[in-house]
Amino acid sequence: MLLYLCAQRCVPIKMIEFTVDADSAGMRLDKFLRKKLERVPVSHLFKMIRTKRVRVNAQRAYPHQALQAGDAIVVRGTEEQLLGPPAPRNRAPAVDVSGLKVLMEDGWMMAVDKPSGLAVHAGSGIAGPTLVDQVRAYLGVHAIRNDFVASPAHRLDRDTSGVVLVAKRRPAMVRFTALFTQGRVGKRYIALAKGKMPRLRGIIDVPLSEHQQTAASKALHGVKMQPAITRYRVLSQTKDASFLECQIETGRTHQIRRHLAAVGHPVAGDRRYGDFSFNREAKARWGLRRLFLHAQQIEFPHPEHGANVCVSAELPAELKDVMKRAGLKSDA
Repeated sequence: MLLYLCAQRCVPIKMIEFTVDADSAGMRLDKFLRKKLERVPVSHLFKMIRTKRVRVNAQRAYPHQALQAGDAIVVRGTEEQLLGPPAPRNRAPAVDVSGLKVLMEDGWMMAVDKPSGLAVHAGSGIAGPTLVDQVRAYLGVHAIRNDFVASPAHRLDRDTSGVVLVAKRRPAMVRFTALFTQGRVGKRYIALAKGKMPRLRGIIDVPLSEHQQTAASKALHGVKMQPAITRYRVLSQTKDASFLECQIETGRTHQIRRHLAAVGHPVAGDRRYGDFSFNREAKARWGLRRLFLHAQQIEFPHPEHGANVCVSAELPAELKDVMKRAGLKSDA
């Protein structure tokens, strides 16, 4: 028994070192280590930090501290304990990327044209591959860079088609997040709305209830309203429908759909906020079988050099066909 204890005590404890690269700058220490030491249980990882077995630049480390490029992280432990092979994972089925339309791509980002019906992210009720799956399958081994996996920088409703920006590096995602938060990304949508608009140009300034508010929060604080502003311009119209260009100054969930419904001109094909009778008529007369909302253009400062970038996605053929049958000019 004594020999066993001696053998255990005499095992040399090694130092595993990591240097924080530019792509990981700004990441929290606990998240950085969870990626680097994926075999270590999270509870044990926090214990290692708490018991000073993790040091950053030779100083005591804290789980939530933000890392800087060049930081030296030292972890006390054996390579077998900390860097052993992770548990085997089930191999994901192959994803068909033949339908992925890439509008632009460079080393920092890419922009893709998402079709209607394709979800951006996985979630409840989502079956089959998502846009995330397609993008990562398209990028292959280049989908991961310095532990960051390429991801969309914003969301687009499942039934809405159009431009989606994807960050390929962590600094690009950090920059995009700041740009969207600061309202420095210009987004232009194309929509077909019920009826004839009262003016050729207009502003819809109607506060919208917070979409993610829980029932418990509503019971405790009441419904939280958020300011929301949508600008629209009529491109073509008849007595039955209006072809609109819409720009949003705020990014509320389903904002254009909720705003147009609020002023009595819901988006054609909208099964949630729309007019059932109008949708049925649009399907029968014009062959509309989807939500008529398309993210046509997005303009933003490039996350690397800040130069202005404008990316556009052409109106899908099925929506052009609807326009033709409805007697509207799709090239307005």
